[in-house]
Amino acid sequence: MATTYAYRVRDHEGRLLEGSVESDSTLLVAEKLRSLGYVPIAIEHRTERTLTRDIKIPFLSDRVSQRDVAVFSRQFATMVNSGLALIRALHILGDQTENKALAQIVGEVRTDVEKGASLSQALARHPKAFSPLYVAMVRAGEAGGVLDDTLLRLSDIIEKQVELKRKIKSAMTYPVAVLCLVLVICAAMLIFVVPTFKGLFAELHGTLPLPTRILLGVSSFTTRFLPLIVLAAGAAAFGVRRWLASPTGRARWDTAKLKAPVVGTLVHKTAMTRFARTLAVLLRSGVPILEALEITSDTVGNAVVSTALQGVQLAVKRGESIAGPLAASAVFPPMVTQMLAVGEETGAVDHMLEKVADFYDQEIEATVDALTSLLEPLLIVVLGGAVGGMVVALYMPMFQIINLVK
Repeated sequence: MATTYAYRVRDHEGRLLEGSVESDSTLLVAEKLRSLGYVPIAIEHRTERTLTRDIKIPFLSDRVSQRDVAVFSRQFATMVNSGLALIRALHILGDQTENKALAQIVGEVRTDVEKGASLSQALARHPKAFSPLYVAMVRAGEAGGVLDDTLLRLSDIIEKQVELKRKIKSAMTYPVAVLCLVLVICAAMLIFVVPTFKGLFAELHGTLPLPTRILLGVSSFTTRFLPLIVLAAGAAAFGVRRWLASPTGRARWDTAKLKAPVVGTLVHKTAMTRFARTLAVLLRSGVPILEALEITSDTVGNAVVSTALQGVQLAVKRGESIAGPLAASAVFPPMVTQMLAVGEETGAVDHMLEKVADFYDQEIEATVDALTSLLEPLLIVVLGGAVGGMVVALYMPMFQIINLVK
C-alpha cells in the first residue's frame, strides 16, 4: 500500500520547494524527484500531526470562487507560455495562490500530474473548482499543444461570466433590500406598535373600521404564533429549495422564469449569452461538436435551454446541422439561428457565436439599466403603501372620534 511522503527539494536554480507524494518507499520518492530535476534534501513519512493541518471547515474553507479560478488560469497561461515545466508552474501557483482551498487543490493536481496523470485528468478530480467546460478545454489544449492559449481563453470566459453575474446581482440587490426592509418594518409594527393601540381602541366601546379590525387581527395572530410562523417559514424555504433541486422543480421554475413579465427577458438573454459564448469557446479550442453541445447543455444554467440543446445534439448525431434544430425550438430567437446558419455556410460558427454573445451582453446591460429605473419608483410605492396603509388603519378610529366630538 502506498504511503504519503513529505519532501523538501531544491530545483536547478537553488530554490527550496516542498510538497508531498504517494509512493512505496523513500528510495522510489528520491528517484522520482531526481528524474524531475530536483535535488532531494529531506524525505519523511507524512504523520497524522501533519495531516491535521488539512482539516477544513465545511462551507467556510472549501469554497473556490470563479474569480480565483480566472486569476489562476491567467497566471498558469503566462508560466506555460514562458517555458516553465508544468509541475514547476503548478508548484509556484500553489505557493502564491491566496485562496487556501484553491492552493490545496493545485497541490493535489500537481501530485496527480507527478504520478503520471494528464493535467485534464487531474483537474477533473476537483469538480467544485474546475467545471466540465474547464476540463474539456484543457484536454483539447493538451491535445493541440496550445495549452497557454486555451488557459487564456478560459480566463476570459470565466471573467465575462463573473461580470455577467455581477450585473444581474447589482440589478436585484436594490429590490431585494427594499422588500426586506418592508418586511422588517411591517413585522415591527405588527409586534410592537399595533398592540399598544389595542387597549386604547377597547376603551372606545364601538365598532372599529374594517381595515383597523383586520390589522388588529393580523397583529394578534402574529404575536401569538410568532415561533410557529418562523418555523413554518423555515420549513417552507427548505421545501422549496429541495423542490428546486429536483429535475421536475428545476424545469418548472426555469420555465416560469422565462415567462415572467419583467424578469423573463433578462433571464432569456442571460441564457442566450451563456449558450453562445460557451459553445464558441469550446469549438474554437478544438472540442468535438457533440461533446461541445453536451458541455454547453450542462453549463447553460437553464433547464429549458438545456433540454433544447439535448435535442440539437441528437439531431447532429443523425447528421443534421446545428441551425436547423435550433430554429425548430421556440427558445432560440431567429437572429441566433440565422447567424448560426451563416456561420455553418462560411465555416465560422465560433466567430458568429462570439458576435451573438457580444450582442446579448450589450442587451443585458441595457435591460439591467431599464429594470433598475423601473423598479426604483415601483418599490418606493410598495414601501409607502405598506407602511402608510398600516398607519391609516391605526388612525381611522381617531378620525371617527374627532368627528363625533365635533
